[in-house]
Amino acid sequence: MILHHILQTIFLISGIIALSASITDKDWFFKSENTSFVVKHLGRKKSRWLYGALGVIFIVAAVAFYYKIKEIG
Repeated sequence: MILHHILQTIFLISGIIALSASITDKDWFFKSENTSFVVKHLGRKKSRWLYGALGVIFIVAAVAFYYKIKEIG
């Protein structure tokens, strides 16, 4: 059960970081080595939309995992 909670936390934190970075247009996020490929090919504005959507998806997944595990356990 502890592994499930760790995965939920990782999804939630990743989603919050991606969503907040896309909303506030943080340079440290969009100029990092990991996101430079996406920014180079899509541009900054579309990358912000993409990472914002991914952030929402990760947050929703974390909440869904929480309720699914609560239902099982």
